[in-house]
Amino acid sequence: MDHLDDIHKFGDGFALLVLELTRKICRKDPNQKSRFVRCLFSLLKSESIAVSYESAWSLVSLSSAPTAVRAAAQTYALLLNTSSDNNIKLIVLDRLIELKVHHSKVVREVLMDILRALSSPNIDISKKTLSLAIDMVGPRNIDEVIQVLKREIVRAQETELENSDEYKLLLINAIHKCATRFSEVADSVVLVLLDFISGEGGYNVLTCVKSIVEQYPNYRSVIISKVINNFDEITNADALRVGLWLLGEYSDVTDPNTNESMSLQAYTTIQSQLGEPPFIQIKDNESTDKSDSKTTTTPTNNTTTITKNVVLSDGTYGSVTKTSEAISYNVDNKISSLRKSICSGNVLLVTVASVTLTKIVLKLSTHLKDYNLIKLNVLLIITALGKFVETKGKNRAGAYADSLDRINLCIRILLDPVVNKSLAGLLLESGKSAYHQLVNEQKNFKAKTLISDNAKKGTNTSQPDDLIQFRQLRSQAVQGGIEVDLMDADDISRAVGSDNQSNANNKLIHVHQLTGYNDPVYAEAVLTVHDYDIIIDLLIINRTPNTLTNLTIELATMGDLKIVERPQSYTIGPLDERKLRANIKVSSTETGHVFGTIVFDNASTAQKTYVTLNDIQLDIMDYIRAADCKNEDFRAMWEEFEWENKVAINTNILDLKEFLSHIIAHTNMTCLTPIEDSFTNLAGSNFLAANLYARSVFGEDALVNVSVERKDDLDGKLSGYIRIRSKTQGIALSLGDDSLLFKD
Repeated sequence: MDHLDDIHKFGDGFALLVLELTRKICRKDPNQKSRFVRCLFSLLKSESIAVSYESAWSLVSLSSAPTAVRAAAQTYALLLNTSSDNNIKLIVLDRLIELKVHHSKVVREVLMDILRALSSPNIDISKKTLSLAIDMVGPRNIDEVIQVLKREIVRAQETELENSDEYKLLLINAIHKCATRFSEVADSVVLVLLDFISGEGGYNVLTCVKSIVEQYPNYRSVIISKVINNFDEITNADALRVGLWLLGEYSDVTDPNTNESMSLQAYTTIQSQLGEPPFIQIKDNESTDKSDSKTTTTPTNNTTTITKNVVLSDGTYGSVTKTSEAISYNVDNKISSLRKSICSGNVLLVTVASVTLTKIVLKLSTHLKDYNLIKLNVLLIITALGKFVETKGKNRAGAYADSLDRINLCIRILLDPVVNKSLAGLLLESGKSAYHQLVNEQKNFKAKTLISDNAKKGTNTSQPDDLIQFRQLRSQAVQGGIEVDLMDADDISRAVGSDNQSNANNKLIHVHQLTGYNDPVYAEAVLTVHDYDIIIDLLIINRTPNTLTNLTIELATMGDLKIVERPQSYTIGPLDERKLRANIKVSSTETGHVFGTIVFDNASTAQKTYVTLNDIQLDIMDYIRAADCKNEDFRAMWEEFEWENKVAINTNILDLKEFLSHIIAHTNMTCLTPIEDSFTNLAGSNFLAANLYARSVFGEDALVNVSVERKDDLDGKLSGYIRIRSKTQGIALSLGDDSLLFKD
């Protein structure tokens, strides 16, 4: 203890051994913490990354005192910004995420230092950093966080990054979450986002803007004015749909400059972007210099030959070649993105444009000077759009039929007073009320999720007869700053509820009996899963009256498992016991098996004996963590992932609600489908379709689709399929094997 201040002089290896010794001693005798705390704090400042990291981890694992956690968090933040190795940064971020669970206030103090990691070009580091930062945002640091996010989104726009589009999407979603939680920054955030509505990211920007407009009515006039002014910058077809919907629903707000409705401005903008009818099909690659002159077109005949594979009536494959002629037109001037998307055949955009113009006309005052002229122009545009859809979809099937029905409804509302009286109000209010209900459901779902997460942490308190230690009555030998905090942390943990009981229960679940009671050697194992590592604690009991020499446990694995440290040979006396340990490295989320034998020599007979051990099957659920993702991301991953495991449902459960709850509980997954807790939307229904999502500790995504039907002709039994998709084969097959538990 006299050389604690000189530990750094003996090298990094010696310092790591001191840290390991400190952890072992303090866990066996917690009263020894005060002896080593000065050593731990001094090693935090080590120049070695490994020593600093291990000392911070040791300090947090031994104490939950604010002083210790704060020092560890500052060390993690320093390592995050000074290390050039991306793997180290990812590991440090994982530690900070774990630290945030129980010490969010302390981690919030170093939030701005953590956000400096966004300068890394690695997209995985940016994802974890933003995920951690958004949870730590509070009223005190929201302005600083928003400034950092604004600066980053401008940097991503101006510089060519490797994953620029994905990074901008992450920043947009982060800004959206901040704006929905803190109204004081919503207006400034939206105005910044609307500067980035061009390109593929425009859809995500306008989706965020739509949510903010609904939640904060006071900002609608400013936002709608900005959307009208920047509407010509929107190039993506999906973004154009959202922009048109916004103008159709909220353009009746008052302009703060003129104190008049902005519906007329919205009509003028849309009409100028659509251009003059008729609307004719164009080629996708057509564009020439912009001109104010009238558009002229020249028809050309294009012959298209399409060859595709089909399944014939006898079950074999065949090729079918289809030749079609289409008339296209060469356009002499550059047209707007809205007109180009419509003339390229986007039927859904045609429908949205027609409905939006109809809503704007209904919102305009009939006393307006040019009201009849505007109404006539809108009718001409809508009929021209209907003619375009009718020409393009000659068989009037599918989306073309739906589009024509909506267009015809819009025309009837504008021309027939009876239809106008009965349907105009419904057209104006139904879309807005449906979206308002959707936003409220999402907010309620997030609130319920937060409450359930807090409830899962438990509310265990100390027992009434537990010993209470008072700092003032404690021995003066341990008084003094940090040491007191470290020892008080144990009392605080017991008072607010410790995880010791839950950890003990989890340990009992992972106890495996390896040999029988009649075998000469009894063995059992306790598995402790630490994400990438599995520690097997073995208990060996000699049940014979003889001494067993050269006792060795020979272990082998099957799957993506690798034994790192094998148990050594031991000599065990009569009726004696010995505790051993083996370490296994895990490299992927896949069901694995550990098997082996016990080999020993009988000291009296010198005979070698073999005892075969029972197999230990590793549960894949130990690596699956519930996670959340957007429905758009779920659909994109569903299309991308190539490995699918389709499991037929065979269960004795007859209730849809009970079956879905059973699956969620068994798979540690999050249900993305907005099904209410009371399941009132399943009442009287014989069908259920839900999407579940989870992520493994290795970052692998697991997607599950549940499609169930209650069969009335089978005494109400459930039938259907559970489809599992993943990027890797192991997780899809392993989850499919685990889904056999659904037969309960």
